[in-house]
Amino acid sequence: MPLQVTDSPFNEEQADLLNRLIPTLTEAQKIWLSGYLASPGTMPSSMAYAETAAVADPPAQTATLSQVESQPKTREVTILYGSETGNCQEVAETLSGKMENGNFQVTVSSLLDYKPKSLKNVDHLLVIVATHGEGDPPEPGLSFYETMNSRKAPKLEGTQFSVLSLGDLSYEYFCQAGKDIDKRLEELGGERLHPRVDCDVDFDEAAEEWMDGVLGTLNERSENNSAEAPAPQSTQSEQSAVYSRKNPFKAELLENINISGRGSNKENRHLELSLEDSNLEFEPGDSLGIFPENDPVLVDQLIEEMHWDSEELVSVNKQGEVRSLREALMSTFEITVLTKPLMEQAAAFSANDGLRELLQNEQELRDYMHGRDLLDLARDFAPWEVPATTFITILRKIPARLYSIANSYRANPDEVHLTVGTVRYETHGRDRTGVCSGQCAERAEPGEQLPVYVHRNPNFKLPEDPDTPIIMIGPGTGAAPFRAFLEEREEIEAAGKSWLFFGEQHFVSDFLYQVEWQQWLKEGVLTQMDVAFSRDTEEKVYVQHRMLEKSRDFYQWLREGAVLYVCGDEKHMASDVHDALLSIIQQEGGMSAEEADAYIEEMKLQKRYQRDVY
Repeated sequence: MPLQVTDSPFNEEQADLLNRLIPTLTEAQKIWLSGYLASPGTMPSSMAYAETAAVADPPAQTATLSQVESQPKTREVTILYGSETGNCQEVAETLSGKMENGNFQVTVSSLLDYKPKSLKNVDHLLVIVATHGEGDPPEPGLSFYETMNSRKAPKLEGTQFSVLSLGDLSYEYFCQAGKDIDKRLEELGGERLHPRVDCDVDFDEAAEEWMDGVLGTLNERSENNSAEAPAPQSTQSEQSAVYSRKNPFKAELLENINISGRGSNKENRHLELSLEDSNLEFEPGDSLGIFPENDPVLVDQLIEEMHWDSEELVSVNKQGEVRSLREALMSTFEITVLTKPLMEQAAAFSANDGLRELLQNEQELRDYMHGRDLLDLARDFAPWEVPATTFITILRKIPARLYSIANSYRANPDEVHLTVGTVRYETHGRDRTGVCSGQCAERAEPGEQLPVYVHRNPNFKLPEDPDTPIIMIGPGTGAAPFRAFLEEREEIEAAGKSWLFFGEQHFVSDFLYQVEWQQWLKEGVLTQMDVAFSRDTEEKVYVQHRMLEKSRDFYQWLREGAVLYVCGDEKHMASDVHDALLSIIQQEGGMSAEEADAYIEEMKLQKRYQRDVY
């Protein structure tokens, strides 16, 4: 529970500092600090009145400190993470657990909460960072990134570091944020403790190897590694059924309903899956990962084009597990996205000089890869002289697809609900569908099972205080997490106001969850709702226009401490909403552009401006 000014002897600034520090402390650090403050001669006289409360049982405290002092000397490590989806935080917490078992004193922090100037006092620094968009750092790490690349960056002589970079090979600037940070840490005088590792979307094995490598190097450099540093070990308790991304749960599909009305240009589906006997839990704002299967028609066309045997047995992982080629291409390997590394490796298997010529022109290569898949490659650059067992070694695993969870665990503990927009388009002479959304729309029937796991999203959470007002902006399927928010607020009987902005194309066919929103409005769970249906009027109206129309009320809610949430398309909607927010703050707050920017930055630091965009 956060420290409050009203029930403590601290002022607001001190309480804020303590609330930032305390969550980052390990148990050993908390014990040491409590002993330090309680020891004779260290406590300021002005705090003497609290001495009795601070030391309820002095003998027990002394015994605890003696135990701490008798332990082997710890080695201090700082782990910083930055991502928008939570993957980096998950790796950071896993690494922290491994290190604490190895007698390291670990500090774990988000880049958003960490002050770069503190790095000058760090001996061992480990950075886990994702790349966002076109080579950009994740939004929570943007301020850290900018400071580190400015004249204010601290000198890091004596600091040993290593970087784990998460990215997606289908993007041109693969893992660029991690590469930039790794280079900058070296420029500032740091010594590379362990080589940087760049991970694709299937990052588990590479991340595990990086963690083991870092631990191995630290242990080798320790003066007393034989006595103090046990071998790296997993922190996961040995339970028979612990489901995760590496061990997904087979969830039965209970409902699969097209919730778009007749005449809609879209197909949005409401899915309900059973989590019974899974022990999986989630919070509003979390996502569900689904491991999809490729379209069997596309798989059969590829096998035929390459003249392969669909029943040939092929290896699908490092452990030597084998499956038939058809099953492997359906359930394991990605065949719908082309990447530059894939094209370069495939060129060695093609007798067609056209592919090698294409690789010589960066722009033509980018244009070719956009919107094409492995079947296009097979058809465009035949003949191929490669067995399936060799070719599949250059393919990456199918990445899981993340969907915002659309229900509250408190309200439906044995179910998880999703809102999935079906992706369909035509390009390069072929009709295509999204891998997961197409499976959900065309092949997933109630009673079948989907491999799933819960993906935590610590950057998209309801305020701890249920009295806090919230503003939610979610066009289309972006409204999914806000359905979960309101279910949760209804369940806990939250008193705080709530305001939803929803947008779509047509009122009649695209008003997703209309009946539920209206019922929550009637009951007072939802205080206010504004809608924008862009195709129902001559002039297109979007959610940002509704924000500007209600600018005075919007700004008043912000002044009252409202938390603002945005979910949906990043390139267009989220960017337009951000611009509208800036305009509202400038206009209603009488601020300059610079002051409005600073206001928004402060909102981010206070976790009052949260985005789940894609």
